[in-house]
Amino acid sequence: MRALVTLALAALVSACGFHLRGEASFAFASIYVNAPTSPPMAAETRRGISAADARTKVVDSPARAEVTLDLPVVVDDKDVLSLSSGGSVREYQLVKRVQYRLHDKNGDDWIPAGEIVIRRSYTFNETQVLARDIQEQRLLREMQGDAVQQLIRRMQAARKPA
Repeated sequence: MRALVTLALAALVSACGFHLRGEASFAFASIYVNAPTSPPMAAETRRGISAADARTKVVDSPARAEVTLDLPVVVDDKDVLSLSSGGSVREYQLVKRVQYRLHDKNGDDWIPAGEIVIRRSYTFNETQVLARDIQEQRLLREMQGDAVQQLIRRMQAARKPA
């Protein structure tokens, strides 16, 4: 009975088109990551690319790279979402903006300039300031990881300009 249920679930899942994401593959052999305003974002992007596709080399010079990923603007913002009746902050929204462009040595765009925007909100309590600061830093790290994963998925779809 257990085997029959397992077989039925496997058939159901495969019928819907579900499959694991698998390994990334890029249409380029080498890449240079240029993020002058955010060294932590550049480092995580390099690690993400190396982990996603072992065949693609992350190089330390744009002259040695087939393509260059420019990240000219990486900004973390913090906005107030709501206030209490006494005028103190109840809820914040964190916003991470990453502008990007993927191009080759000739300046041809593999991915035209674009922007990734990630938002997270959290409640704030004045009696738990230290805990909320730690939560905010954790959210910012997670948002950066999410931005890197989105960049990797977009680079998977990039093709050499015709």
